[in-house]
Amino acid sequence: MYVLFEGIDTCGKTTQIERIAREHPDAVITREPGGTAFGEKAREILLTGTIRSKRAELLLFLADRAEHYEEIVRPNRSRLLLSDRGFLSGIGYALANGGASLEELIALNRFAIHGDWPDRILFFETDEATLRERLGAKSTDGIEARGIDYLLTVQTKMKEALPKLAIPYLTIDAREDVDVIHQKIVTYLGI
Repeated sequence: MYVLFEGIDTCGKTTQIERIAREHPDAVITREPGGTAFGEKAREILLTGTIRSKRAELLLFLADRAEHYEEIVRPNRSRLLLSDRGFLSGIGYALANGGASLEELIALNRFAIHGDWPDRILFFETDEATLRERLGAKSTDGIEARGIDYLLTVQTKMKEALPKLAIPYLTIDAREDVDVIHQKIVTYLGI
């Protein structure tokens, strides 16, 4: 089962993936960007905030996604495969940046991953107060430096796109206790 853990920064995706990985040591754990050697280089470029063109940023995300699909997703499709982010984040950021429609972004992502959508999406939703608190406890990268309003806009764009994808999903209140969230995920995924 291929599952995307989606949401803006500091919403708890990585924490939950780590918990599941401890319980399922045979699971394949990956992330976008950064799940491949190319992805690590792309991640470094994206998080330093050095790209001025939002189209170039989108294309770099798509290039990483295509490489990630070929190297990680396709060969592990029959296993429990958990990805810290994926195309939904890419769509959310691209819509927040403007310049492309949801339909165009779905088509571009379909092309990048050969139309092989994940089996499930876990969408972590947070609020402004929680986001401020959690961002204040860490150093910010180039994307986070765009500000709270930007990140909340990205979250809204992801949430609006979800029902249009025809992929089963669960929305998780990222403000809840980590144990409560974990139990909801385990129950939803049946693992």
